[in-house]
Amino acid sequence: MSVSIVWFRSDLRLSDNPALIKALESGHAVVPVFVLDEETDGVRPLGAASRWWLHHSLHTLGASLRRLGSRLILRRGPAEKVIGELVAECRATSVFWNRAYDRGCRERDTRLKKALSARGVAAESFKASLLFEPWEVTTQSGGAFKVFTPFWRACRALPPPPAPLPAPQRLAAPEAWPAGEPLAGWRLPPTSPDWAGGLRAGWTPGEDGAKQRLAHFLDDAIEDYRQARDLPGVEGTSRLSPHLAFGEIGPRQIWQAAMTRGASAATEKFLAEVGWREFAYNLLFHNGDLAERNFRPEFDAFPWTDPGEALAAWQRGRTGYPIVDAGMRELWTTGWMHNRVRMIVASFLTKDLMIDWRQGERWFWDTLVDADLANNATGWQWVAGCGADAAPYFRVFNPVLQGEKFDPDGDYVRRWVPEIAHLPNDAIHRPWTAAMPPNDYPGRIVEHGAARDRALAAFQTLKKSA
Repeated sequence: MSVSIVWFRSDLRLSDNPALIKALESGHAVVPVFVLDEETDGVRPLGAASRWWLHHSLHTLGASLRRLGSRLILRRGPAEKVIGELVAECRATSVFWNRAYDRGCRERDTRLKKALSARGVAAESFKASLLFEPWEVTTQSGGAFKVFTPFWRACRALPPPPAPLPAPQRLAAPEAWPAGEPLAGWRLPPTSPDWAGGLRAGWTPGEDGAKQRLAHFLDDAIEDYRQARDLPGVEGTSRLSPHLAFGEIGPRQIWQAAMTRGASAATEKFLAEVGWREFAYNLLFHNGDLAERNFRPEFDAFPWTDPGEALAAWQRGRTGYPIVDAGMRELWTTGWMHNRVRMIVASFLTKDLMIDWRQGERWFWDTLVDADLANNATGWQWVAGCGADAAPYFRVFNPVLQGEKFDPDGDYVRRWVPEIAHLPNDAIHRPWTAAMPPNDYPGRIVEHGAARDRALAAFQTLKKSA
């Protein structure tokens, strides 16, 4: 019996998985495989929090495949080499996978397709992680969009995404299974010290967890989404980002589920946030070094400061600004941070401390369970002012005013910064003004007004040299 290999990547689901359905439709035996590729040049290894999530997501995917009479083969090494070896072992006649959009993966996949074709093995890739391919959404002149609003308008003018594909009910097994590696042997979760307790308490990795998260949001939270999405003290967002990052749910599934509820302003706002993810991937596709280089080249001359102890204080949530510290502590404990607070902490790092945005991007990459190359790089560059769609592109967020506006009763700060929880509302975001400032909470590592002036002066040097 002929064999088709399905190479799972950031698409760890059975539903709406075009590569898997193509293998099923081939009539061949199907060998699902996941390759932990930490060696290929240009392919970024996962951070620590993402490795924890990957472990549990692979565990649940393997269980789902076993219920279909199949199994998930795990291999570690350079993907081109590993897939080539599997093709030989299984005498496979075809290999199917769903596309990735960063430069390193695209170059690797292109090399692999060429090598497989030279051996007479069919190799085909599919759209599974986006609503619209980057080459499907272009300006009237055929170029790439640099501003979100016209980009999303162009997306909405295209035919709507097709309905999601159903999950297979059964997969034909090969006559003999190739050997795989035990998941535990990869040592993806932390052991000593075990810092993942907050991750275990807050998340359910896997396809079922993703579907439950979406259903909960659509049933209980979407109607208040436009207002609640900016309030970190309430559960007003979908929290689907890690499930999307690992492909446990696809954007077409989210689109269909949201549209099935009927059109509304809340639904449109939610879908526009899905559209921002599409925009980030469009930027990454056309700017392969988005996580390393300034989108606006004039920022190459920006006078970033030496990180020093200020970076460590920011990472630990010890800056003296409660909304910043709450966000950084939420991140460390749960592997996630509310999006409004992500903007605040990023502005504080890049504007108040004048630390290079790439330092923050790397910290987020290591600590976020939803670490996503496109979203992470786009978000950091947007806040820093060196990215796309930033107008005015050197905004400076006041962490006190942001806290008072979006966490007016201090619920979010009191949860994550318990040493100041006793302060009244008028002091919770400016504890240095309290009648008795807390002894166990640090003073401000920088005065915002002076820091803002310094950042704006540095920005003016760019304008003069332009």
